[in-house]
Amino acid sequence: MSDVTSRAWAYLSRVTEPPCAELAALISRVGPVEAAERVRRGDVDEALARRTEARRDIDRAADDLESLARRGGRLISPDDDEWPALAFAAFGGIGAKPDARPPLMLWALGPARLDEVSQRSAALVGTRAATSYGEHIAADLATGLAERDVAVISGGAYGIDGAAHRATLAADGITVAVLAGGIDIPYPAGHSALLHRVSVDGLLVTEYPPGVRPARHRFLTRNRLVAAFSGAAVVVEAGLRSGAANTAAWARALGRAVGAVPGPVTSSASTGCHTLLRAGAEVVTRAEDIVELVGRIGELAPEPPHPATPLDGLDHDERRVFEALPGRGVATVDEIAVAAALQPPRVLAQLAMLEIAGLAERHDGCWRIVRKRRQPR
Repeated sequence: MSDVTSRAWAYLSRVTEPPCAELAALISRVGPVEAAERVRRGDVDEALARRTEARRDIDRAADDLESLARRGGRLISPDDDEWPALAFAAFGGIGAKPDARPPLMLWALGPARLDEVSQRSAALVGTRAATSYGEHIAADLATGLAERDVAVISGGAYGIDGAAHRATLAADGITVAVLAGGIDIPYPAGHSALLHRVSVDGLLVTEYPPGVRPARHRFLTRNRLVAAFSGAAVVVEAGLRSGAANTAAWARALGRAVGAVPGPVTSSASTGCHTLLRAGAEVVTRAEDIVELVGRIGELAPEPPHPATPLDGLDHDERRVFEALPGRGVATVDEIAVAAALQPPRVLAQLAMLEIAGLAERHDGCWRIVRKRRQPR
């Protein structure tokens, strides 16, 4: 990307609040350099003029690019190989929703490539007021995803987001924090060190230029990118009204899988998850469930282990004979035959199989269940 083009993108990223359909259309027609010149002159249609009037005279592109270069960051535009074109193509199927547009460009800091990350990734999101249960589950899921080469996307906030980022880094996985402000403004401030670690080993990414402070409407706008970068959005803990629920809504609109972790029915921190589950979200209890949602075709989660008992290998008649044995004491073959509704010769054959399996034994011409004897201490 040439210096002139970089300055044009940097200027355009500040001139209006993203996303802006009118500005995107202009750039598509004439390119970023000519679009920047027209916006500066006010030589645009009435709709775009209204969107850019307040900021078109503000040009901090040189300072913004210097700030980015000082940190070792980069611009990612639709012309770059790193642009996640496939992930953003989903915006084309949403319809007339006002904010349903990809970003104009992105400011990024970190070694991970966005186009590669978005091919195999999952969003782990949830409430800032997380419980110890929620943080434990978020960390467990993130660790499992990192071990299976699935990138973890989140928003860098307190609570569930922070737990997901920290666990991914601890497991040497790739994590991406999507910011709602400039890349030079760590938010929340208490996560400055965490976000620095993400920038060293993973990726910080935002559509806002340096110096732009996070605001409520920017968090909601940011959530569409969290969903777009991910193959699935999993809500670990959330109240009825939450940014995590907003991210889930974006994921569903973009055709992404939506999952939720069930929690205690008495916990207000899980009411949003339970609402999502009632609406058809996938039940997520382990990392393998998420891998099944975002993995390759045929990459299915293994069946969870089931408790095994000595009775599991019995066929239908063997089980009937075993269940016909008295709980205490002994019974004759004829008594067992009546209880099992089987002919005595058939019962005797099944008793022989149960004896071999160590489940029944003969005693004075009768039969009884073999009880496990306690080992002496």
